[in-house]
Amino acid sequence: MPHDHHHHHIDPEAGDRRVAAAVGVNLLLTVAQVIGGIVSGSLAMIADALHNFSDAISLIIAFWARKIARRPADAAMTFGYGRAEVVAALVNLTTLIVIGIYLVYEAVMRFLAPEPVAGWLVVIIAGVALVVDLVTAALTYSMSKNSVNIRAAFLHNVADAMGSVAVIGAGTLILLFGWTWVDPAVTLLIAGYILWMAFSEIGGVVRILMLGSPPKLAPEAVIQTAEAVEGVQDMHHAHLWQMDEHHSSLEAHLVIEAGSWGQADAIKNAVKQRLSDQHGLHHVTLELECAAHICTEAQRIGHGT
Repeated sequence: MPHDHHHHHIDPEAGDRRVAAAVGVNLLLTVAQVIGGIVSGSLAMIADALHNFSDAISLIIAFWARKIARRPADAAMTFGYGRAEVVAALVNLTTLIVIGIYLVYEAVMRFLAPEPVAGWLVVIIAGVALVVDLVTAALTYSMSKNSVNIRAAFLHNVADAMGSVAVIGAGTLILLFGWTWVDPAVTLLIAGYILWMAFSEIGGVVRILMLGSPPKLAPEAVIQTAEAVEGVQDMHHAHLWQMDEHHSSLEAHLVIEAGSWGQADAIKNAVKQRLSDQHGLHHVTLELECAAHICTEAQRIGHGT
């Protein structure tokens, strides 16, 4: 199965400036929304402000994770620091889930104890918020395509933009019809959308941290590709995992056919080349075994306890 590893990357420093700008506008907006929510009495506005503050925090986390991930490998982190972005994504997505659950609770409480809402102020501030959300989205969209870290922060922003649209709608209905119940109803919709997005992304992040195999790369297919090389009898003890979002790694025992040990190095190189060409695997470590001394009761994938 071919595995494309070609990515278009934005200049790191330019990307950092974009993230920093997005942090600034989100912090300013958070202050405005909190004040507006308190003055107007709108829970949806405060919910949107809370989520917008989480946008700013998520972008700060993403910013530092990008910095850390560019550090070269050293004695403490021999694989490098690339997974800093994956850890940041986990933190941001977990925060989204907590926020979503909290907003559900607050909305239910507001249904049980309704409060008056100043619809005109809600619409004005939510309109400003939507503009800021669109600016932030424009700053981070292109980077989100190639980074799970930035994508998690971008999802925060997308959810917030949706929230702003919903809050504008709620404020308009309150102005026209006095339907204050729309405010907590919209809050529930915002919370549901936040939870849906977070849960749809967090599984892939956890998979990387748990050393799971790449979702688009079947271990059995990789093993069969290696075994198809002339001179290879068997592959076992195979471990296939994602080093980070864009790079995968394989380590395994490679059994050389009887009579072919003299070409073992050439066979190993041929296997590595085949795995690189067909599966995009460039970090491959192989332990060679001759057919006469093959591991007994070896597992094809992984190893026994």
